[in-house]
Amino acid sequence: MTAILGLSAYYHDSAACLVIDGQIAAAAQEERFTRKKHDSGFPTNAVRYCLDEAKIRAADLRFVGFYDKPLVKFDRLLETYLSYAPFGFASFVRAMPLWMKEKLWITDLIRRQMADIEANGDRREAKKLSRAYPWKVLYGDHHESHAASAFYPSPFEEAAILTIDGVGEWSTASLGVGRGRELTLLKELRFPHSLGLLYSAFTYFTGFKVNSGEYKIMGLAPYGEPRYVDQIKEKLVDVRDDGSIWTNQEYFTYSQGLRMTGRAFGSLFGGPAREPESRLTQREMDLARSIQEVTEDVMLKMARFAHQETGTRNLCLAGGVALNCVANGRILREGPFDELWIQPAAGDAGGALGVALAIWHRYLNNDRLSPERSGAWVSARKWADGKGVAGGNDGSDAVNATLAASRAAVLEERACAPYADGMRGAFLGPSFSSEQIQEELLRLGRTFRRIQGGALPELIAEMLASEKIVGLLQGRMEFGPRALGGRSILGDPRSPRMQSVMNLKIKFRESFRPFAPSVMREYADQWFDLDVESPYMLLVADVNKGRQRTMTAEERELWGIEKLNVPRSEIPAVTHVDYSARIQTVRKEVAPLYWSILEAFRRRTGCPVVVNTSFNVRGEPIVCTPDDAYRCFMRTDMDVLVLEDCVLEEAVQPEWHETRDWRAEFQLD
Repeated sequence: MTAILGLSAYYHDSAACLVIDGQIAAAAQEERFTRKKHDSGFPTNAVRYCLDEAKIRAADLRFVGFYDKPLVKFDRLLETYLSYAPFGFASFVRAMPLWMKEKLWITDLIRRQMADIEANGDRREAKKLSRAYPWKVLYGDHHESHAASAFYPSPFEEAAILTIDGVGEWSTASLGVGRGRELTLLKELRFPHSLGLLYSAFTYFTGFKVNSGEYKIMGLAPYGEPRYVDQIKEKLVDVRDDGSIWTNQEYFTYSQGLRMTGRAFGSLFGGPAREPESRLTQREMDLARSIQEVTEDVMLKMARFAHQETGTRNLCLAGGVALNCVANGRILREGPFDELWIQPAAGDAGGALGVALAIWHRYLNNDRLSPERSGAWVSARKWADGKGVAGGNDGSDAVNATLAASRAAVLEERACAPYADGMRGAFLGPSFSSEQIQEELLRLGRTFRRIQGGALPELIAEMLASEKIVGLLQGRMEFGPRALGGRSILGDPRSPRMQSVMNLKIKFRESFRPFAPSVMREYADQWFDLDVESPYMLLVADVNKGRQRTMTAEERELWGIEKLNVPRSEIPAVTHVDYSARIQTVRKEVAPLYWSILEAFRRRTGCPVVVNTSFNVRGEPIVCTPDDAYRCFMRTDMDVLVLEDCVLEEAVQPEWHETRDWRAEFQLD
């Protein structure tokens, strides 16, 4: 057995991943255990979970991989500070103690931390263990770790690879190619010129939290107009035909300060940055729309250049910018590639997974049997062929049934592997048995009932159809920022009131933010303009025209967020103001219970779609344990909580008491 532990830490989204003989055995972000969103500390709890899940000790590891090269990053920081001196001195003074104390001594730090985990607080034992570990620590380049996380778990035997983020050591984006077990980076974009930092500058300027609120810009964009696109391209960024960019540093302060933008940026856009939590104005909406369009333009150019350079028909994406699912959807529709696959933990957390897989394939020279080569992958084109057998879709029940059966037959070709890729549906975190949950609920005096077998999906579907909001904890926790049915809050997408209720009474977040739909894979193209796999909720497409409701002239004249409450389709709770949706396709082989809930809801309502949002409130990490889930359940206006087969209704629970306002626990993102 060869066990490799990958680690990401000390920037944001610390994580651990365990790879055993080339297979991903476990992976989790530290934030899920500490309840501190984007926790950047050493992933002590995530490491402990990974080892426990595999029933091994730290001494059983052969390698520990760290996702980037601290010394190279330190070189970039020093060179940047010297370039801007004396500006940036405050940032320099703030950063240096942590570098001198910890970040420059990662090898020793990892050994000490691993020993502390294993010794359970016994300092003498920990010291002895840290010296005795037989494994060595290896370091991956930041963007190579991203690239490895994108290509190695993908279904493809050969693919172009794009990684795009804020900054790693020096690189801010890279282009590479993967073939079999070989992975080669061909070109890179270097700091300070960065698409990720450009987008984050607008995140900061519009009043949202950097490295956390970027997805809010994406959600806000459809409310605005692209009024500032020309200004952005004339003053801030030069976009070349190959997708590389040059940013005008006169307008940015991220290289030398603690903020992203300064006075020059504000002068360009009519005043200072919006204060966090203050009222949104048309300016913020137009800025969001403008930077979103520029970002999509750059990513499309990068994709076309990657195709030109590599000649492959597949593209893999990673890096924080790869979470921009609107841009991903455009690459799929308008780009030159036949197939697209995005790492679900595309940000820094995924670097832990990438470095572990890179050690297995590149350092140890182990072959890789891709799902495509093994026959476990059905391409979009073959799926389309499966549709053709059914003779199209005229909306009749008979044709729909034949179509679903045809697609099911195509999916059966994946029988040799239950997953279409190496990520196991991203269900790589902790799980809890029904017996464990029942024992804890009884101990705490909670009121619940157990619903076993096929009755559980039917009950959940019945509750959803009556507009009840259901918290769901099932199986292993998801790895990455998206809830995919393991730690989700569900609602009825047909309800015109569901979006506002879930935003304001469940999530306690901004009303403009859209919710995502989960749809049975067999019916995806009957409801959305999408007919490929989207298991990780990383593609945006429009709701089908036949399902849309055309807005009246009066409704179209409404200001920005006022459009939110206008029903725009048969599934208004998941239809954004531009008729788009961030889609998760669900297959029975990957998430059998979740698929069964969707199927039961479809039989009851005719709609194979549910609202799926992450099980948390604003500022809180997604829940991990049943205790986390129950606490979140009682703090909100959820109606029902399902913990495996234990069903709890809010109305009959004991009264919930807390000694202080729980909202103070979480920093707003």
